[in-house]
Amino acid sequence: MGYSRKLVSLTLLVVLLVTCVSGEDPYRFYTWNVTYGDIYPLGVKQQGILINGQFPGPQIDSVTNDNLIVNVFNSLNEPFLFTWNGVFQRRNSWQDGVFGTNCPIPPGQNFTYVLQVKDQIGSYFYFPSLAFHRAAGGYGGIKIASRPLIPVPFPPPAGDFTILAGDWYKRNHTDLRAILDSGSDLPFPDGLLINGHGSNAYTFMVNQGNTYRFRISNVGLTTSINFRIQGHKLLLVEVEGIHTIQNTYDSLDIHLGQSLSVLVIADQPPKDYYIVVSTRFTSQVLTATSILHYSNSAASVSGPPPGGPTVQIDWSLEQARSFRRNLTASGPRPNPQGSYHYGLINTTRTIRLQNSAPIINGKQRYAVNSVSFIPPDTPLKLADHFKIPGVFSLGSIPDSPTGSGGYLQTSVMAADFRDFIEVVFENPEDSVQSWHIDGHHFFVVGMDGGQWSDASRLNYNLRDTISPSTIQVYPKSWTAVYMPLDNVGMWNVRSENWVRQYLGQQFYLRVYSPANSWRDEYPIPSNALLCGRAVGHRI
Repeated sequence: MGYSRKLVSLTLLVVLLVTCVSGEDPYRFYTWNVTYGDIYPLGVKQQGILINGQFPGPQIDSVTNDNLIVNVFNSLNEPFLFTWNGVFQRRNSWQDGVFGTNCPIPPGQNFTYVLQVKDQIGSYFYFPSLAFHRAAGGYGGIKIASRPLIPVPFPPPAGDFTILAGDWYKRNHTDLRAILDSGSDLPFPDGLLINGHGSNAYTFMVNQGNTYRFRISNVGLTTSINFRIQGHKLLLVEVEGIHTIQNTYDSLDIHLGQSLSVLVIADQPPKDYYIVVSTRFTSQVLTATSILHYSNSAASVSGPPPGGPTVQIDWSLEQARSFRRNLTASGPRPNPQGSYHYGLINTTRTIRLQNSAPIINGKQRYAVNSVSFIPPDTPLKLADHFKIPGVFSLGSIPDSPTGSGGYLQTSVMAADFRDFIEVVFENPEDSVQSWHIDGHHFFVVGMDGGQWSDASRLNYNLRDTISPSTIQVYPKSWTAVYMPLDNVGMWNVRSENWVRQYLGQQFYLRVYSPANSWRDEYPIPSNALLCGRAVGHRI
């Protein structure tokens, strides 16, 4: 351990010297020790994953193009990885932190992530990607601010708050994992958390008359949530790095893995108000509250928290359609967000992805186009780089639903760098789906109920839609996106419902460039961990 610390220190010293000489973008350094610890989020003692003793973990505060050096020491008794939900990892899938791209950090060892928040702004979060660790915590917020010279389409708020909310189980993640491994599904969650706490354990203080930014992420395992603040309006200003048309809402649905920002004006009589999250599309409604506390408050909260929508799908669909891009606002660069005319680009390929819930070998599994993903013995990115045969085969998942029963496969789809594709997520099931694609953003051109067809394109929004990396698909519905394949690498396409992801509703998209150039993709990191059949290869 001492030797590895010295090696990391020497590496960081070299990075600092290079930075000073070459005038690179700023570097931010983090050292995280990942441990187990006792936590009581719902009043019951359980084993949580802590980062430097904290749950949730430390927030990453950064600015567009910053380089983030995150040295992670794994003090757990099993392998571990972090992934960075929504960080694009430009030319750098080596740092994505999922098993398809990275070997896990062994117990008692460390790994230093070197990543850049290149050409991004907005609100995101990180979390553990392996072994159902996400159910034990280990998550935290990521804030990427605009560079000082690039205008933001609203005045600087008086405060900037992060809310990490989502469903939670009282059982340890090892018990939950054992249930899934046995072939069963999980029961209904036990409650909701806001920043690692149950109801009324967390307070946000505001001064009357000021405006505050709330960055809200759904970090839960299985459930969409609705967010609202008693007596206050929510002005939507950002969805996963996109400045939006600033519509006002009483409450907002936030689906699994999604992040967004609202502005809230403290313009009500000085007292305390409920901040509420509740589950959506569930027969039993779970609710958790925090407190919005005026600094000159004259009274504490009283009465029941304000109610919100429960099972209404049409309400949520119409709200989602109202999320539009602010075409005149600058993004991470000084040019307007609307200068990329995605609707005028011809798509080169249509991929239809349909989720299903097959029983395979007597066990509950989840699938994409009938394929239920099984992890290989070697990360796919390493197998691809070292040309190790037998780990995966391209085309092991079809471009369209097959209508057949489910089967197990290490599924990898081939794709070409700089293609512009149409992806249609089709959901024939009765539950809301939430999909995420690593390394990319996509333009949400349409969503509706029923079966998608070629005629559905007639109603696409080809002018001002948002372009997140996570999107919901409503029950018995479809969602269509246009996606530029502008990032070479091996990228995870997954359900953000972590039960479904763990049991196979994911695959990898290999975006390939024949150029083999640093212009398209960074080389394998010198500190890359090797495992499986990659052991013994030279970096």
